[in-house]
Amino acid sequence: MTFRDHFSDVAGAYARHRPGYPDELYTYLATLCRRHRLAWDCGTGSGQAAIGVARLVDRVVATDASEQQLAEARPHPRVSYETRPADRSGLADGSVDLVTVAQALHWFDLDPFYREVERVLRPGGVLAAWCYQLTRVTARVDRVIDRFYDDVVGPYWPPEREHIDRGYATIPFPYRTLETPPFSTWRELNLDGFVRYLATWSAVRRYARERGSDPLAEMFGELAEAWGRPETRRAVRWPLALRVGRKPGNG
Repeated sequence: MTFRDHFSDVAGAYARHRPGYPDELYTYLATLCRRHRLAWDCGTGSGQAAIGVARLVDRVVATDASEQQLAEARPHPRVSYETRPADRSGLADGSVDLVTVAQALHWFDLDPFYREVERVLRPGGVLAAWCYQLTRVTARVDRVIDRFYDDVVGPYWPPEREHIDRGYATIPFPYRTLETPPFSTWRELNLDGFVRYLATWSAVRRYARERGSDPLAEMFGELAEAWGRPETRRAVRWPLALRVGRKPGNG
């Protein structure tokens, strides 16, 4: 499996400035699981989802191909972090009740990953994959961010980003998709914290590498004017897109 590594070089910033996920999402996933013994959080990065999934099950195996990302993961007594590619979990056949993939499915080579999911999921087990879409703050800030996202760094997004823009609606999926309620996640940030989040975008870093200038610095004045007082803390929201399916059978 090809490892598309967009974040190892900013693993620390990713762990500090990327959002986590809401309790309501984990509560919902718990209702879908027939058993709550073992979960596999694949593409865990710095473990943002693994810690939440640990509330649902007795044990979580959280894997990622990036040692740098895993080095930033927060320890948890029920989470084991392992450096592994997405198609080689190291788990036993039919041993897993829940497979989760947070903000990572679009980076995977899907066919080998889905073969591994089919192998490790027990009959009736659940596969849940989600991503967060373009952040929303206020109408004025959103106008600045929309222009920045589309017109400034838009050409520098990897092609896989299209799956996020479409809310995972068109990404191939191995099981019948269940209807799910809407979810979103949010953090309260000041202007500095918000800019630090934007700096983790892969398109921002690619723009800087290829053009030799920082696109955030170039648009900072416009963003600051829309934000207002820089110390003002605003609710920054990310709508979540969720795909969930169940492996056929009773387990």
